[in-house]
Amino acid sequence: MSDVVVLEDLSPEDIREIGRVIDAALTVDGRSPLSEQSRLLLRGGRREGVRHLLLWREGALVGYALLDGTDPIEAASAELVVHPDHRGRRYGRVLGEALLTASGRRLRVWAHGGHPAARHLAQALGMILFRELRQLRRPLGGLRPGEPRLPEGVRLRTFEPGRDEEPWLELNAVAFAHHPEQGGLTRRDLDARMGEPWFDPAGFFLAVRDRDPAAGGADDVAAGAGAVDPEELLGFHWTKVHAAEGLGEVYVLGVSPTAQHLGLGRALTAVGLEYLARRRGLAHAMLYVDADNTPALRLYEGLGFHTFEIDLMYRTES
Repeated sequence: MSDVVVLEDLSPEDIREIGRVIDAALTVDGRSPLSEQSRLLLRGGRREGVRHLLLWREGALVGYALLDGTDPIEAASAELVVHPDHRGRRYGRVLGEALLTASGRRLRVWAHGGHPAARHLAQALGMILFRELRQLRRPLGGLRPGEPRLPEGVRLRTFEPGRDEEPWLELNAVAFAHHPEQGGLTRRDLDARMGEPWFDPAGFFLAVRDRDPAAGGADDVAAGAGAVDPEELLGFHWTKVHAAEGLGEVYVLGVSPTAQHLGLGRALTAVGLEYLARRRGLAHAMLYVDADNTPALRLYEGLGFHTFEIDLMYRTES
């Protein structure tokens, strides 16, 4: 007999059991069944709108799903995994049906790698293809050395913890207003990432320029009570190193809408890639980009990136 238990809070033993299922799937599939955001939510304690679905059979955890309902507009998103030793027994269908019930049948589900079994499950659950996320990669050999070309008055510096969190969150929200998963990051989300072992501010690049003191305005970023930050944050390239894989990542790249068409996207990408290659000694870099983001695809493909893998998101039609 199998049962799905829905929890808002997990015990340390629950987290350990879920970790065993995730690790087993990673070993067999070659990639994690959960995104970074879901892994952080799994370990980060209770959070309003987040639920955990645990599928037990005869006292053993055979499957897990995370339901993230924190987006105030979009349908809840989910990721699920079945232990490799228990696949082929319709446990994915059981978890999927439980997710539909828990979400009120307004649901989006990621299928990492776009495997046929995941497509079949989505079809069985009555879900349609909604989004395609591409993982691009390129070798880091042959990079042209030298500083990127920046517009006059724009300079680069690295992220300073304790100073740049709020300005970065503000720019990130504006730069990714069309992308609620990224643009909706909160201070808690940022702090969780900064607390990860891979976080290194030396690989978090900011493009800034001196603020015109005469400009002012409601959009100024406060540096303190009654003070205005003398710098204007125009763009950023946050890199990430996957040490176990020896792989660098263009983790997040964003440019202010007011600084578009200045070439900052290309310049920031270039400086991050050079950092990963020369400072970190990595041989390959990767990034994620939506298949319908034509300008970004054009930028990255022009820099030598090619599609390596595809993730698919399915959603209910209602």
